[in-house]
Amino acid sequence: MTTGFSSGSCRFADYFVICGLDTESGLEPDELSGENFEQSPLRRTFKSKVLAHFPENVELNPFDQDAVGMLCMPKGLSFRTQVDTREPQFHSFIITREDGSRTYGFALTFFEEVTSKQICSAMQTLYHMHNAEQYDILHTPTSPKSPKRLEEPRQRPILQAAPAISRLQRFNSYDISRDTLFVSKCICLITPMGFAQACRKVLEQLYQAVSSPQPPPLPLESYVFNILYEVPLPPSGRSLKFSGVYGPVVCQRPSTSELPLFDFAIGEVFDLLGVENVLQLFTCALLEMQILLYSQHYQRLMTVAESITALMFPFQWQHVYVPILPASLLHFLDAPVPYLMGLHSNGQDDRTKLELPQEANLCFVDIDNHFIELPEELPQFPNKLEFIQEISEILMSFSISPEGRPHSSESQPKYRGPRSVDVVSDKRNGNLASPLNSYLLRENETIARLQALVKRTGVSLEKLEVRDDASGIRDARAQCDEEELKMHQLNIHVREVFANRFTQMFADYEVFVIQPNQDKESWFTNRDQMQNFDKASFLSDQPEPYLPFLSRFLETQMFASFIDGKILCHDDEDKEHTLRVFDMRVDKIRMLNVRTPTLRTSMYQKCTNIEEAEKAIEMRVLKIDHTALHPHLLDMKIGQGRYEQGFFPRLQSDVLSTGPTANKWTKRSAPAQWRRRDRQKQHTEHLYLDNDQREKYIQEARNLGTTIRQPKLSNLSPSVIAQTNWKFVEGLLKECRNKTKRMLVEKMGREAVELGHGEVSITGVEENTLIASLCDLLERIWSHGLQVKQGKSALWSHLLHYQESKEKSATPGGLGPPGFIHDTERRKSDGGVSAMPPLKISLIQDMRHIQNISEIKTDVGKARAWVRLSMEKKLLSRHLKQLLCEHDLTKKLYKRYAFLRCDDEKEQFLYHLLSFNAVDYFCFTNVFTTIMIPYHVVVASSKKLSGSMFTANPWVCVSGELAETGVLQVPRNTLEITFECQNLGKLTTVQMGHDNSGLYAKWLVECVLVRNEITGHTYKFPCGRWLGKGVDDGSLERILVGELMTPSSENDERLCRTPPMQQSPGMMRRFVTISPNSKPKLNTGQIQEGVGEAINGIVKHFHKPEKERGSLTLLLCGEYGLVWALEQVFQHGFKSPRLFKNVFIWDFLEKSQVYFESAEQKEVNPDENWQSRVRHFCRFMRAINSTPRNIGKDGKFQMLVCLGARDHLLHHWIALLADCPITAQMYEDTALIKDRTLVNSLIRVLQTLQEFNIILEASLVKGVGI
Repeated sequence: MTTGFSSGSCRFADYFVICGLDTESGLEPDELSGENFEQSPLRRTFKSKVLAHFPENVELNPFDQDAVGMLCMPKGLSFRTQVDTREPQFHSFIITREDGSRTYGFALTFFEEVTSKQICSAMQTLYHMHNAEQYDILHTPTSPKSPKRLEEPRQRPILQAAPAISRLQRFNSYDISRDTLFVSKCICLITPMGFAQACRKVLEQLYQAVSSPQPPPLPLESYVFNILYEVPLPPSGRSLKFSGVYGPVVCQRPSTSELPLFDFAIGEVFDLLGVENVLQLFTCALLEMQILLYSQHYQRLMTVAESITALMFPFQWQHVYVPILPASLLHFLDAPVPYLMGLHSNGQDDRTKLELPQEANLCFVDIDNHFIELPEELPQFPNKLEFIQEISEILMSFSISPEGRPHSSESQPKYRGPRSVDVVSDKRNGNLASPLNSYLLRENETIARLQALVKRTGVSLEKLEVRDDASGIRDARAQCDEEELKMHQLNIHVREVFANRFTQMFADYEVFVIQPNQDKESWFTNRDQMQNFDKASFLSDQPEPYLPFLSRFLETQMFASFIDGKILCHDDEDKEHTLRVFDMRVDKIRMLNVRTPTLRTSMYQKCTNIEEAEKAIEMRVLKIDHTALHPHLLDMKIGQGRYEQGFFPRLQSDVLSTGPTANKWTKRSAPAQWRRRDRQKQHTEHLYLDNDQREKYIQEARNLGTTIRQPKLSNLSPSVIAQTNWKFVEGLLKECRNKTKRMLVEKMGREAVELGHGEVSITGVEENTLIASLCDLLERIWSHGLQVKQGKSALWSHLLHYQESKEKSATPGGLGPPGFIHDTERRKSDGGVSAMPPLKISLIQDMRHIQNISEIKTDVGKARAWVRLSMEKKLLSRHLKQLLCEHDLTKKLYKRYAFLRCDDEKEQFLYHLLSFNAVDYFCFTNVFTTIMIPYHVVVASSKKLSGSMFTANPWVCVSGELAETGVLQVPRNTLEITFECQNLGKLTTVQMGHDNSGLYAKWLVECVLVRNEITGHTYKFPCGRWLGKGVDDGSLERILVGELMTPSSENDERLCRTPPMQQSPGMMRRFVTISPNSKPKLNTGQIQEGVGEAINGIVKHFHKPEKERGSLTLLLCGEYGLVWALEQVFQHGFKSPRLFKNVFIWDFLEKSQVYFESAEQKEVNPDENWQSRVRHFCRFMRAINSTPRNIGKDGKFQMLVCLGARDHLLHHWIALLADCPITAQMYEDTALIKDRTLVNSLIRVLQTLQEFNIILEASLVKGVGI
């Protein structure tokens, strides 16, 4: 990818480097490469040195000797003898500086005969020593190991040397008198842009020049000088031809309106891994997981890493990126940050032998074995099946099988571009014979689904048209070989399809970018706190299936940096290349969808602009725009540039260290305006920036939230490692601070956080995303500096150690289960009700709850569930503090530099987590919806009256958002039960009643308490009414609406609470100050306000996204809900006829019903509308009166209001009743219901409910068949 270019040069290559054996310093074993000494000396690695590099230094790209040395020969020097294979190997690498800018390296490693006598005899001596040590092993039978191969032979070598050598010979496999010793050497080009194919050709031709019997036409210096000083970078949108030793080399660069330069073979990645795996790996990379690639071949590591990051366009990988991790940097796998690294395997060790510090969040890709290990809970990429189908069709048109080719030994797929005629004959070779029917695919369920999809879409894979070569291109073969053209065509096809997914997904992203309202300077200082994208609104527009992926993707660093880039660039001139190309594409799509620009559908739209992209490349290849100066004789002294076959000569530094005094090529092939124009183009592509300020901004924006972007590739002293680890510790702390703040802001809303309180507003997808990313952060913290890794989750492993140590130390007959914090520290429950003692706080008990959940199978899953449970109980900080207080255990498990052993940082970290106690999370209850949970129910009946004499049998039925229990009998003597049932979710109502049996079946109930025994959430369902015939309203059962009780603030840790959910509106408290026994009389103003507040609550409820709504039942029937408000309306000015008889609103409604029924028969009012309203009212009244349930008059009124609200009839009924003669009899003249203007305003307020689809909880309308 051409992201941040390092070099301001216009030269094709910055350096030419030679690495290999330094005969003066002799053989130094390379301990850092981690090779063991049991291996025979020929198989060990030795230190390689940079022998020469030209020129000495390039201004904007200083030569980094350590990095180049390590990456040219990552495994150090290797030795061979004449019996081993010695194929040259090409690989590329990347050097990323700490600021994220990149330089490319291309290296060719070959073997050269060792001429130094000292080295040969040193090797002989090492063998003597080795044989002496190994002699006894001769008598134990072992099978000979095949030698490690650094090469990736292009064809399988016919001579498999090793197994043929006898065992004795293996120990004595180098004899100075008999064998020829060869050592690896490497020639390398360091270039500002990644022209992999061109560099490969240049190096291979240079190697060919020294290995062929005839000397090359000119001394090698001429060719090296030419590539360093006389070949320019091709300008954007142009192609360039220059000369290698034996043939022309062509390279081309995309224009500023095309996808950025990419010159690696994407086809090879699909060939090695298969579409399904590539897509999973791609998803992991987009979600910034830790990714570890594993292969014997350096070039494969590089190809896969570069392809995956290139396919991310327009996003850019923001974290540690080391496609080839030198053996000396293995400790970097300990990095507690997202990374994309490549690890070289020796081809013998099994994956299980690989000790990786952390795997909870790791995507492990074994490239050679076609195998990928994914982190848990990986969301699906949107439209995955259709996407796979689209890519598969492209691959098959290039004769690459979509499932890839397992255990492939060749390093490069050959793109066959057969004419369609060849396909039939080719079926015999199994290359294309309907690959989707092959065995591998039948085994793979995704592809089975894909097959079904293919049938549905009517694409027959049998008849799939295979690409015909464009006839015009065949004539152009001389310019660029066919193989390479095929590679470019396949690359652009695949990249366009991937880019198209993002253009479709983010077609209207600009609408949601939040432009800062301050200047850039202050924007930068507050960048951490700023929201730059309206995530909630963006997600609410997306199709449901996209959400799990998108909600996590929007939280990534790469997305934040992309949006930062957008905010920083106001006009097109300013924009970074990738952003400009992406915006052009988005504009195009929006022009096509002009009718419904913001309507997002999950309809899959295929890529349509492949052809024009392909044409651009073919045009450049057909018509070469520029030709560089040919290599020529240099001004060398006589005798310089001598040539000896088989040896790469020591090049003459005097001619190579500086370029030509006047750049000849500029005169020859580039008119002045071309150079100037190219400068501007480079400016837009960030090749160099004269505007330092802006570069600083973009860089800072990139670095936000990432602490360390790149390991320093230098010889690592302990102090450097310590410093790196310290950076990690600081970075983890910063990340923790940002995450907690982000989660609180999401939960409460920005203003609330600034004011220090907030209202619960988010649940569902986004909350899950944030909590999942918190779990990932905790896993990374817990795996930093681990001594010994056990299991995949470092956090769970630590908890298990703790549990074990506590259970050992628990004394028999001691105080309950270990790890309990005893009474003094118990949570104090909410005052008054002493009937339910609070749950004890116990870290171990919470672990046991998780261990008892059979649905959770893995350690990572258990750790996540435990974190969720602790968050919901507001104990996360406290539990972790308790866990880390076991200093001996922490010391045993962690190295000194680990985050968990840095005391100050650890304290701050726990303090950040403490802030979660300010909000209510239901992240356990809402996620584990199918598990069994024990509940404890206590019915608090009034002590003063009736409690002891009560003879009937009580029952309760508890309902929650997820389920309800059915009727549960409650023992009369204790009035409490514990039962287990499937998770009910948040509790909403309790129905309770009794069977009216015995002599004294009257019962005054204060409230019902229900507690979830795992999360400790206690719900209080207030009642305060009688249940019994002939008392109160004669009800034998009631529906109670409850609320979550909040622990009282006596507990110091919980001072910072949110107001409880759905609390009554503040104004209501003013007029309920009278003692509860005498019912307060409200005036008409207060009643109107009460109705307004109740309706307002319901309107607000429906304006929230569905996932974030609270309980509607509470708004209808809860304290100060709609039922209460209408009760106040009907009680105002109600005449109470006799002193001791209560008259209920229901009595008034029944009388009205009788009047309406008779009036209907007499047809008092001929108005059609009036009649239909009357019919509705009477039908509902009859249905409620004939219900088999024993609910009293107030219960019936509640039911009527709920049904009226559901069917949008309330305002009609109020109008009917206001005009009814019964009202005149039963209400005083001052009553609200007789005041025309007040009734009209009441009707208008109730009409606002018409637009909402109110769905009632089953418990509210049980037994009513309407």
